[in-house]
Amino acid sequence: MSDRERAIQEWKAAGREELRFDYDLDESSVVVDAGGYAGQWASDVVARFLCRVHVFEPVPDFAERIRTRFARNPLVTVHAVGLAAQTREVPIALRGTGSSIVGGNGAAPTAVVPLVRAADAFEGAGIERVDLIKVNIEGAEYELLEHLADARWISRIRHLQVQFHDSGPGSDARMRALQSRLAETHELMWRHELVWESWRRRDP
Repeated sequence: MSDRERAIQEWKAAGREELRFDYDLDESSVVVDAGGYAGQWASDVVARFLCRVHVFEPVPDFAERIRTRFARNPLVTVHAVGLAAQTREVPIALRGTGSSIVGGNGAAPTAVVPLVRAADAFEGAGIERVDLIKVNIEGAEYELLEHLADARWISRIRHLQVQFHDSGPGSDARMRALQSRLAETHELMWRHELVWESWRRRDP
């Protein structure tokens, strides 16, 4: 069993999943789900807070399933693109919840998916501020968060929930660097190493 698998088991055994919904949100809140997969997290957020949720999911089959799931729910908008630092098309290894544009596995089927520069995607969707963003994009979180910090968009995000991944050599150092940058504008609420962590903006 890997360190990550052990950490996930400990997270579940401790019943910490409810932390992922412990935020002061309401009907006026705007939530972004980066990496929607089947839409379960988005569904849970809407059920709890009746807030607006934008789901960004680049895998066509996943995005279509989420659209179908929320077809009668006007609170959820599905964007069939991934959030990134640069707008482009990239291959993605299709491995269910582990589908990733980083470190592709030759044994997995692939598809070509669209990515959009996050600042542009938010502008196009009319998103001016985010009360909570969930980022679970299998190694691409480094590029996205670095972009949000570089573009000074990070200060418009009140709560950030992210799952960091081991995407190869240098990923640990990259994670630590991002955590240091986040600490300039946000404070750590909680962290379960290798699983999830949550940050809250330091409001003046």
